[in-house]
Amino acid sequence: MSPRPILTVAEMAQADRDAVARGATVSQLMQKAGRAVARAVEARFAKQPVRVICGPGDNGGDGYVAACDLAARGWPVTVEALASPGTDASREARARWTDPIDPWGRGGDETLVIDALFGAGLNRPLDAAVIRRLEPLVAGAHQVVAVDVPSGLSGDTGRPVGAWALSAVLTVTFQARKPAHVLLPGRERCGEIVVVDIGLGEVSSRLFENDPGLWLGRFPWPSTEGHKHSRGRLGVVSGGPWRTGAARLAARAGLRAGAGLVTVVSPRDALAVNAAHLEAVMLVAADTADEIEVACADMDA
Repeated sequence: MSPRPILTVAEMAQADRDAVARGATVSQLMQKAGRAVARAVEARFAKQPVRVICGPGDNGGDGYVAACDLAARGWPVTVEALASPGTDASREARARWTDPIDPWGRGGDETLVIDALFGAGLNRPLDAAVIRRLEPLVAGAHQVVAVDVPSGLSGDTGRPVGAWALSAVLTVTFQARKPAHVLLPGRERCGEIVVVDIGLGEVSSRLFENDPGLWLGRFPWPSTEGHKHSRGRLGVVSGGPWRTGAARLAARAGLRAGAGLVTVVSPRDALAVNAAHLEAVMLVAADTADEIEVACADMDA
């Protein structure tokens, strides 16, 4: 199993540039991204009216592509634009949407909304006019599907760039998760996260999701000739008779992690409490700092 990278905003931008340098076009990548958003919506929601809210950048371009794709498949789609497209690829995507576009703030009664306003690279707080438009989406019965990240979140920190950010029930991101998808509060604001391969190829990253693929090959599996003394020793120092729980939990965790010999160093008046709740764990009595030091030294011997 290959490790799953987590891409910062800068790393994702570099991956896009590398793909373009290898012959892809921004419009091609945008088409793949927007169609992936549409497929994710189709897979999770019954056919219903949907409003796509598009921003001026490439995130908005993804939204126009998703709108065209869903409309072609028979979904009732309305598009609302914050501003005119500001990039060549987003203008091309906008040109393919031949139905009218609602001006910003008109809204509608659609309960399914695709948020294609701003992507992970947002670096300034949302304007007051944007917040006023988006707040009803949070307060009402709307289900929001975010393109890349919910608008207002920083892709690198998972925190709102200003005082406010949208929340989604589904977030569709591309090529790899971003820090915002795994760090709180972004993780909770993203809802279900779908990662779509849009053909960027191998990407360079310093961060990876914690996954067995990262460490399973170096996991110290017991050998057939191994025994408890060859698998490491663990000592856990317990509190008094009314403070023994954490020590027992740590001791059991040590056994499950593979320690061969686990000893709880316990005050004498807590020995009975610990003994009554532990199996396969040794107990050593120690009341003073000197006795604890001696007990721990004996474990290392």
